[in-house]
Amino acid sequence: MVSVQSTRPQTLAGPVRTDRSVALWLLVIAAMIAAMVVVGGLTRLTDSGLSITEWRPVTGAIPPLSEADWQAEFAKYQGTTQFEAINRGMGLAGFKSIYLWEWTHRFLGRLIGFVFLIPFVYFVAKRRIDRALASRLVVIFLLGAAQGALGWWMVQSGLVGRVSVSQYRLAAHLGLAFLLFGYLLWTAFEVLGLSRETAPAVNRLRAASVALAVLVFVQILLGAFVAGLDAGHAFADWPTFGGRFIPPGLFDLMPWWSNFFENHALAHFQHRNVGYLTAALAIFLFVRLRGAGASKPTRIAGVHVVAIVALQIMLGILTVVTQVSLPMAALHQITALALFGASLWLVYVLSTPASPDRDRR
Repeated sequence: MVSVQSTRPQTLAGPVRTDRSVALWLLVIAAMIAAMVVVGGLTRLTDSGLSITEWRPVTGAIPPLSEADWQAEFAKYQGTTQFEAINRGMGLAGFKSIYLWEWTHRFLGRLIGFVFLIPFVYFVAKRRIDRALASRLVVIFLLGAAQGALGWWMVQSGLVGRVSVSQYRLAAHLGLAFLLFGYLLWTAFEVLGLSRETAPAVNRLRAASVALAVLVFVQILLGAFVAGLDAGHAFADWPTFGGRFIPPGLFDLMPWWSNFFENHALAHFQHRNVGYLTAALAIFLFVRLRGAGASKPTRIAGVHVVAIVALQIMLGILTVVTQVSLPMAALHQITALALFGASLWLVYVLSTPASPDRDRR
């Protein structure tokens, strides 16, 4: 089990009160965001994201209830470029299937808002949220609102002139979701008062742990470009790319820098290789933590990171060789969330704990 400190953890906004119930609430919201990310990924993989052509934050919570309502929504979708280009043969039954994926994704966002606001009011009324935590929660609320607006901005990019959303906007939407997920986790760690490493020799590895967390986040963004371009279908073999270790055509587009974001071959190539780099850094940290005499909580965090990295690479390979099958792609995304969370946990335990003197001020 992970031990808990008795002192009040120090945040950038000052010490926060340790409260297991508040921490559990934050962890539930983080889990709901993780579920929303996974549903969003499946929505993208099933080409369902453009099925709802309007942003109605309140009335959109209710799906079509009558046949006439369904026909009206279907008529709106029939005016999109995606329908004209690739789904002209789709009937109402097929439309209902993709509509419900997108509706579920948006409904989860609305539900998260309620799960945030109602307990927030309760905890404030009971004086269980202090000023330091309140400042964090304001940021979390604003990030959540920004995520909803960014999601609609992403959808707009695919309604006219494209058959899918912009990979740039998709990466921004996914990146913000992971930042929100990570910020919630970190805040929950602080409210729980999880133990941190006290050995100076081990604390020196914090910079490497931060580098790992950043690298995991970059890899997630690269995965968003792979998904946005459907570049996962560019190659179906491993460890080579169509029988070659360096695929041809990596810099065929002009200007040259656009290849990193628009070239299917390069998007796939860089996502794989950054994954190898992430694994190498995770193994390095695992070995160094054992050699430096890390405490049990730190070793547990390190084991989680390296184990999840190994699982993620295996799932990435299976996703490629199965030509991005839905089960493999979903598991790959779930594991990305777990890896990002574990990497943040490692950064947290390697952070220097606040001194008792500072806590008493």
